[in-house]
Amino acid sequence: MVRRFAAALAASCALFVLGAGPLAAEWAQVHKVEDALDVLTAMTAIPEHQAFQQLIRKTYALAIFPDVQKVSIIIGGQRGKGVLIVRDGKGHWTRPLFLSLWGASVGWQIGVQSADIVLFFRTRRSVESVLRGRYTLGIGASVAAGSLGRSAAAATDADMKAEIYSYARARGIFVGLSLEGVSLDVDLDANSTYYGREIDKPADVLLQGSSTSDPPSARALTEAVESWEKNQGGTP
Repeated sequence: MVRRFAAALAASCALFVLGAGPLAAEWAQVHKVEDALDVLTAMTAIPEHQAFQQLIRKTYALAIFPDVQKVSIIIGGQRGKGVLIVRDGKGHWTRPLFLSLWGASVGWQIGVQSADIVLFFRTRRSVESVLRGRYTLGIGASVAAGSLGRSAAAATDADMKAEIYSYARARGIFVGLSLEGVSLDVDLDANSTYYGREIDKPADVLLQGSSTSDPPSARALTEAVESWEKNQGGTP
């Protein structure tokens, strides 16, 4: 009887350990989407929020990378994970697609070890380049540090040439940041874990659009961005 109980307990523990890994990974992706929403909320809450909302209204896609880590192994650099949302054919925002960011060191402030990074993609071409595979910012599509304050609205003008504008938040302050040479990759494992099914093609996530069957965190992110567009005068 004791042996039977011990065997059952061991089997239960094994199942718990085997199941803990996928569950922890799923929660990691959920938290990443929630963190992305927090970053955008902070961006639209600053005094110049109207300018950022104008950027969102003129943007084809948004990529948000919360807590990008600065690393110093042999050479300086940074790495992080985030999400990409894109406008569909009807102008609505799609469910999030998980991306990885990595590259050589950029001009962060001295002493800053992590930052939240937001990329505004103004063209479909640059997004398609990301979906095709590893994509390096500044190669094939121009990337520029986003302007600040009231001048941020100028980035929506037709005569601006950059296809991608980048911002970073460190110590609670958003600044324009040049990210030329930084690479983006689609994180297929993170997408499969988050959506609970195998995903071989990045476009499969975006083409299906958002739906009521999406995880609540995905719906919260897309609904918030659409709400900012409709209510430019204030945050949701």
